Amino acid sequence: MVYLPPAFTEARSEVLIAHIEQYEFGLLVSHRAAGLVASHIPFLVERDGAVLHLHGHLARPNPQVGDLARAGEVLALFHGPHAYVSPRWYATGPSVPTWNYVDVHAYGTVRLVDDDNWLRRFLHRLSERHEARSPDPWRMQDLPEAYLQGMLKGIIGLDITVARLEGKYKLSQNRPVADRPGIIAALEAQGDADAGAVASLMRAREPM
Repeated sequence: MVYLPPAFTEARSEVLIAHIEQYEFGLLVSHRAAGLVASHIPFLVERDGAVLHLHGHLARPNPQVGDLARAGEVLALFHGPHAYVSPRWYATGPSVPTWNYVDVHAYGTVRLVDDDNWLRRFLHRLSERHEARSPDPWRMQDLPEAYLQGMLKGIIGLDITVARLEGKYKLSQNRPVADRPGIIAALEAQGDADAGAVASLMRAREPM
């Protein structure tokens, strides 16, 4: 479990799922006899009624595949924006530096999917999702069938049934109200995407 002080805990499922969909390139962690193993993979969210699934894939030679075949709990981590926070930005003190960030952890059990049709549907959805940003999108269905068959033989699907989600939104909620406008302004002035995203999240959570 992740350390979740009450001030930083985000428990709303719709917020956590939206975060996963936005930051879908996750880190899949599982346990093997020799210790922990992890793989970075893109995920897709699938809902089956009230049950949340995370779909992904791994290369067959990846040693994590054998560990996943033995079942057990897995953890998928979805890192969001993060930024350094300087004590110079506070209106009160004394204070020390810290880091603001957003992170969602998904715990569950995994099923390996060795099914050509499932993999085709998954990869079609995954590529369409990301190719939609292009004015001239690449299409999986345009690949030569023999080539596609060969590529499919090299991967295996993952279907994670999510048992619980944990969200940590550490956004200076523990600081005095007088400190937060200065932090937001300083982050916005940094000029980088992560700092700006953290500032936006902080601003959205400020009391009206």
